[in-house]
Amino acid sequence: MIFLQILFGVLGGFLGGLGMGGGTILIPLLTIFLGFDQQLSQGINLLSFLVMAIVSLYIHAHNNLLQTKGIFWIILGGLISAICGSLLATILPSYILRKCFGAFLCVLSIFEFIKVVKKQTNKNLH
Repeated sequence: MIFLQILFGVLGGFLGGLGMGGGTILIPLLTIFLGFDQQLSQGINLLSFLVMAIVSLYIHAHNNLLQTKGIFWIILGGLISAICGSLLATILPSYILRKCFGAFLCVLSIFEFIKVVKKQTNKNLH
């Protein structure tokens, strides 16, 4: 079990470091393969995200890859919606959170598929 936890942490950290959202892979791995509850998996993801975000932020800042213009409004919107989402996650049953997260992943994959198809189509036209 410890080996899988380390492996899943490495996968989540790697994707998180790339800016692709480590939770997108970490939450399903924890719920499907380790049998963790959805709410517990989301909590673990948030704690691990804090550490990964601090490291990633330092590296991106060190490489001058940060732009702070307009950041206040992004942080404000993110903070308000994070509070609302966290409160909602504490009152919703785990099975509803699991279904919502699954639907989110399906929609995300559709958008990514469309983006790849458009890119390939534009490449073939030129």
